[in-house]
Formats: sequence, structure tokens, C-alpha cells
Amino acid sequence: MAKKKQTSDPNYKVIAESRRARFDYAIEDDIECGIMLEGSEVKALRGGGTNIADSYAAVENGELWLVNAYIPPYEQAKVFKHEERRRRKLLVSRKELSDLWNATQRKGMTLVPLVLYFNHKGRAKIKLGIAKGKKNHDKRASEAKRDWSRQKQRLLKDAR
Repeated sequence: MAKKKQTSDPNYKVIAESRRARFDYAIEDDIECGIMLEGSEVKALRGGGTNIADSYAAVENGELWLVNAYIPPYEQAKVFKHEERRRRKLLVSRKELSDLWNATQRKGMTLVPLVLYFNHKGRAKIKLGIAKGKKNHDKRASEAKRDWSRQKQRLLKDAR
């Protein structure tokens, strides 16, 4: 399901990233989705200040929605302003939608936004992680593993 991102492309630009999601959740798989935006939202995304840390995705009535993502207001939009935390529809195929619904209903997984970005064509995309929540002892273990890898890198650097 996952596609490789093209970081060497000049049009590829990360808008917002949820680093906390990788700490709080065990990511099983990820999926790239399109997102339906209004004109002022696209301009605001290009300006920065977007936050997806508190947001989540949900399958409701046969549609996939992004809930509680913050896109700041675009000041130059006089009449056509958007709501900052409105629900935004995510675009996936029917097969992917049914797979996501099955994962969230049967396996107890949740859909967590990982990265919001402009792809190589300049279109806004969001990468959702199909995740299971970590317990506190899992979080401590992953933190200890990360600390050990940092310490190991320091030791290897000093050995040179």
C-alpha cells in the first residue's frame, strides 16, 4: 500500500508531521490519501502553521474523514474564509476504504495522520498510519531502544 516519497523532487514539500504519532502508536501500515480542500486552505497550507498532531481519521457512512486537523486562516481571503478545524474528506479507492474499515472495526486499529505534504505534482496529500496504541511499557522500551542507538552512534563516532 505504501508508496515511496520522492524527496529529490523540488515540488515535494512536507507541510506538517506528527512525530508524536510514531511514539504513541505502533504503525502497522501506511496509506497515501488525497484530501479535499478549499482554495483558501491550500494557500494557508503553503504559508505554514498547520498542525495534525491532535487529529485522527475515521470511516463514517462509507467515507473517510480527517477530523480536528488545524489549518490556519488565510488572511488575504476576505469572503471565502474556511473554518480552521473543520472535517475534511479524504480520497481513497473503494477497496482501500473497505480495508481501512475492516482494520478499524475488527482488529481494533486506529487511523493516525503521519505526514501532510505536497507531492511531486504539487497536490496536497496525507499519509495515514494504520496503528495500534502502545502501552506505557512499550513506550519505555522504544525510548530505551532509541537511546541505545544514539549512544551506539556516539561510541562509533568516537572510535574513528
